[in-house]
Amino acid sequence: MTPAAAEVREGAVLGRRALNRALLARQLLARRSTMAAPDAIEHLVGMQAQVPLSPYVGLWTRLVRFRPAALAELIETRQAVRISLMRSTIHLVTSRDCLRLRPVLRSVMEREFHRGHFARLLEGVDLAEVVAAGRALLDDKPRTPAALGRLLGERWPDRDPTSLAYALRNLAPLVQVPPRGIWGAGGQTTCATAETWIGKPLEADGAPDRMIERYLAAFGPASTADVGAWSGLTGLAEVMARLRPRLRTFRDERGRELFDVPTGPLPNPDAKASPRFLPEFDNVLVAHADRSRVIPDEHRTRVVRNLGRPPLLIDGFVAGTWKVTRAKRAAILTVEVFERLSKATTAAVIEEGARLLDFAAADADTRDVTVVRG
Repeated sequence: MTPAAAEVREGAVLGRRALNRALLARQLLARRSTMAAPDAIEHLVGMQAQVPLSPYVGLWTRLVRFRPAALAELIETRQAVRISLMRSTIHLVTSRDCLRLRPVLRSVMEREFHRGHFARLLEGVDLAEVVAAGRALLDDKPRTPAALGRLLGERWPDRDPTSLAYALRNLAPLVQVPPRGIWGAGGQTTCATAETWIGKPLEADGAPDRMIERYLAAFGPASTADVGAWSGLTGLAEVMARLRPRLRTFRDERGRELFDVPTGPLPNPDAKASPRFLPEFDNVLVAHADRSRVIPDEHRTRVVRNLGRPPLLIDGFVAGTWKVTRAKRAAILTVEVFERLSKATTAAVIEEGARLLDFAAADADTRDVTVVRG
């Protein structure tokens, strides 16, 4: 039996497994959800998408009967977009969320640019003029960063074209347009301004309050440091103080205060958790300052240094990685686990792996799952 959220008293200490089970439930990883793809994307407050096809696997592992065409259609019809947001990394969000979230994260995008290499190469340049010129070029038609840089370089011939284009990436709301990000298609990065591509203006409100509450609903309970690690925002103490009357609080085993929405599920820490295959850079891996709720301390260095390797969750925690290789009409899923598994757990991993191959390699004539000790 899973206790209701109200059965865990406010102020209680939540151990690692309690936080893990809460994260699984809120991330739709405890059991697959019947949500439609756009609803799931918004519930998750976006999905990591610097690897263009990662969100497809991320939705498959979270949703009942998800098919690639469902997400491809959202992208092709401009209902979902890929854009730099939290931590200045590429996320897949609904177009509605793009217009909501980009103003909130403007300071993150600007800060990441100004402290980087490209900003130093543009010292003395009026960046507002660069952004205005770049916007005009992109509103004319979508362009690759290389093409954008060349055209901007005609106006600023003594400046690095790559830096000029990169300024647009962070200082203007740019979306990456299809066919990049389309299952079975792909293509080079090509950008447009969000307002032109979506056909609506960004929202005017840049306050982070609602975004943070949504984060807590999808990733909480969480500390102020966790909110900052996920979003990239700074100076959050004042915001959390403003939100406190609307939230409940707990403590972790180290005594740190954790904030949560009143209705966030807190399942039984002993609830069973089935194996789950996640895409590279999945949000559950990078959404907290303290990642021990999903990455065991003994594997932290190995996992964090290799976030580009798709992880496997066993009993809710990262316990291995996986990859699919193709040879002619065959597909092989190789699962590398960090520790020896029981026969029952191995069988469960193979069963879930077979489902992954049915999804990711549907066109293969033969499919096989191999589990190895890494």
